[in-house]
Amino acid sequence: MAASAGETLHPVTFDDLPGWTEDDHAAALTSFRRSCAEIRDEGRAFQRDIRFGGRRDDWRAVCDAARAAKEARGFFEDAFQPFEVRDPQRPEGLFTGYFEPEADGRRHRERGFETPLYAVPGDLVAFDDAQASLAGVRYGRIVDGQSRPYFTRREIEEGALAGRGLEILWLRDPADAFFMQIQGSGRVRLADGEIVRLAYGLKSGLPYTGIGHLLAARGAIARADLSMQSIRAWMAQHPVEARALMWENRSFVFFREIAAGDPALGPPGAQQVPLTPGRSLAVDRSLWAYGMPVWLDTTKPTPDGEQPLRRLLIAQDTGSAILGLARGDVFFGAGPAAAWSAGHMKSPGRMIVLLPRPLARRLIATP
Repeated sequence: MAASAGETLHPVTFDDLPGWTEDDHAAALTSFRRSCAEIRDEGRAFQRDIRFGGRRDDWRAVCDAARAAKEARGFFEDAFQPFEVRDPQRPEGLFTGYFEPEADGRRHRERGFETPLYAVPGDLVAFDDAQASLAGVRYGRIVDGQSRPYFTRREIEEGALAGRGLEILWLRDPADAFFMQIQGSGRVRLADGEIVRLAYGLKSGLPYTGIGHLLAARGAIARADLSMQSIRAWMAQHPVEARALMWENRSFVFFREIAAGDPALGPPGAQQVPLTPGRSLAVDRSLWAYGMPVWLDTTKPTPDGEQPLRRLLIAQDTGSAILGLARGDVFFGAGPAAAWSAGHMKSPGRMIVLLPRPLARRLIATP
């Protein structure tokens, strides 16, 4: 049985948040205003039921206040009630990180650049409930009038999509393509120095399998040492085994090319607004609304050791592995420092959601 709002949301004050007064609230407000533009434009934020997210109308008033706000910290304190998230399944919370990878690539296949990144195929479709029940997945293809799962990663890499003109770019390293899919976006440097940006297009619909967990279960990497960096090091040392390992993750991600935009910002997240490094958070969208401010009290890894991460972020993205109440994935941006923190982060901590005050009163009053 799903936990009620009263069991999940424990009221706290802003004084209960260590580091609150020292945070850069103006940076959070800038990110929040981007979400508000999408909310006002009838975008994706409230296209489905959200357990603790309320309705679009609950957010329009605070978005209007955000547009007029002169002082960021005062705006958040006036407009929102903070609640600590109590998760009986994960009492300590779990916070990971992701980033925008960078790789060398080419527009056309050539020697040394033979790993393609694909656009969304035309025969990959969303199923209705009956079709999904038959196929066992939400996305797939229609074969002889019947819904079927889409091609597996292995089938695609062995040529299932060859000859259809779906290749957007070609990369040097198969691991670069694999981890770009895991992150859901990327920047590709062409030979002339041009940067091509790719955003998430669609996934194949087959279930995601984390290869790090497989390596740990097989004793190839100690669980305590698991990180994107340690996984990539193992793959570089075992290229033949690495390809078979990647095939065990049958899920496949397709991309779309986007305008270069502001290099200081990330690609569009699931809310379809540009992600802000260090201020955008991926959450479980069945529980939390896109645009919701979330205070994290956790740590982030750096080459010099763990550092406190206490700041206000905005929920603007989601992910297939981001499931549960006190669960979040921090977007760190692009570059080596972002890759390091994202690749190593697996931190416990507290998650405090900020709800518009009228919505907060209604949720807590509901048994």
